[in-house]
Amino acid sequence: MRAVVQRVSRAKVTVGDRITGSIDHGLLVLLGAGAGDAAVDLAYVVDKIVNLRIFADDAGKMNRSVLDVGGGVLVVSQFTLYGDARQGRRPAFTGALEPVAAKALYEEALVAIRTAGVGRVEAGEFAADMQVELQNDGPVTILLDSRKGF
Repeated sequence: MRAVVQRVSRAKVTVGDRITGSIDHGLLVLLGAGAGDAAVDLAYVVDKIVNLRIFADDAGKMNRSVLDVGGGVLVVSQFTLYGDARQGRRPAFTGALEPVAAKALYEEALVAIRTAGVGRVEAGEFAADMQVELQNDGPVTILLDSRKGF
């Protein structure tokens, strides 16, 4: 699984005129599942998301996690994280997990983040055309890959 984790002051996702999820202080996570991803990949990414020490402590150093600061997590499905643009100009998405299994992993991720202790977990809408608004705090953006490709 791959994730783009952004520390935010606020973030929200809309589908049409409907807000599907919004948070204030916390993390916006763009999450994609790759071919062959399974429970072990999900566990790795969720553990990293909830325990990344990217929030400031009293000394101003990044030593606190979203759990430590009581922040929210907004998770948006993003199969395009598996876009391969190494050849040509149009990305290929053959590395992405097929939609039914990807949706199941996405929904499991939401449950796992809640189970890990995050008080507010919000979501986009799987396979929808979404509008994502955010105010990146820092900016701080971290890339995660359960296969440790980067």
